[in-house]
Amino acid sequence: MVEDIRGRVAIVGVGHSDQGTFPGTTAEQLSIRAIRSALADAQISREDVDGLITCKSIQGGNVDVGVGTRFGLSPKYAQTLDYGTCNFSLHLATQAILTGMAETIVLVYGANARSGGVNFSAASPSLEGASGFVHIAGQGGMALQRHKALYGTRDEDFGWFAVSEREWAQRNPLAIFQTPMTIDDYLAKPYMVEPLRREDVTMVSDGGVALVVTSAERAKDYPNKPVYILGMAENTELQGDYFPDWHQRPNIKGTAADIWKKTGLKPTDMDLLYIQNPTAVWNLQMVESYGFAPEGEGAAWAAEGHIRPGGDMPLNTNGGQLSESYMWGWLHMVEAVRQLRGTVEPDRQVPNPEVALYASTMAFNKSAASIIGVHA
Repeated sequence: MVEDIRGRVAIVGVGHSDQGTFPGTTAEQLSIRAIRSALADAQISREDVDGLITCKSIQGGNVDVGVGTRFGLSPKYAQTLDYGTCNFSLHLATQAILTGMAETIVLVYGANARSGGVNFSAASPSLEGASGFVHIAGQGGMALQRHKALYGTRDEDFGWFAVSEREWAQRNPLAIFQTPMTIDDYLAKPYMVEPLRREDVTMVSDGGVALVVTSAERAKDYPNKPVYILGMAENTELQGDYFPDWHQRPNIKGTAADIWKKTGLKPTDMDLLYIQNPTAVWNLQMVESYGFAPEGEGAAWAAEGHIRPGGDMPLNTNGGQLSESYMWGWLHMVEAVRQLRGTVEPDRQVPNPEVALYASTMAFNKSAASIIGVHA
């Protein structure tokens, strides 16, 4: 029997460094800036923290629990995840709090890939590397080609994932890419890895992001409106390309089924949707896998305007990884929390949101989802 975790853990602080290019600044220094920002947002001191979760990054400058020592934290609970994109780190923190291993945990991520010149084009020791897929754009491009072959997906529709994120980014002072872009502008761009254009792929950037997570009971003492964890799910396909139609990532459907079953919620209950997206293909796959759009119709659904400012299913209101920053999806969760609090810029604020879904993946091998909301 699965225990109902609804409303027992809450996010009470969010913070980040500036985003961009910072030569001579280490990932650890950027992480410390983010921790300081999150603690200030929660209005607590380092002495109030008894847990720390960091994560290693493919983006250079791995940050482990030693960052706590440098910042002056001395928690009783500390862990570093090999692949700690925000959902996986948040799930670990939630489990630690529910089992009494810690009560107030700082989660942090930092990277200096841009200024550090991290090479994302190196071939990996895999079938993909041997085939020349040396970047996620190669795999993502193959996935989109497959989607086109199966469903007749058109660039004119698919391009709205990138265009809508640029529209949201223009309202976000933190976003790196803010140059206006119409669908005609998008279609005029050359392919980078056909059928993907540069605008369909994340940028590489430096920065740090942190969250403060605590028990719901403790959250009552914090000044910010708590944002509660309402449900979480994960699924894997670690055998990778041994699975049929692997590039369509069927494991995501398992995570989607779990999160809806565990929470009793459904796509139409969501006020906000966030998708970690190193490529826009991830947006396409996940709006279908989670049931926001019928299978094969995700791009056409996006073209109808649902995900744009003023649409009925706002997607990546921060600009996502296509226009805001890379940050492995961590800024998606920061944005979701701020939207649910009602504290983002007025022209970006979605009216009275109460619940949000954040969906992420570890490339093609793992998927994760969290539903957060303002009512326990």
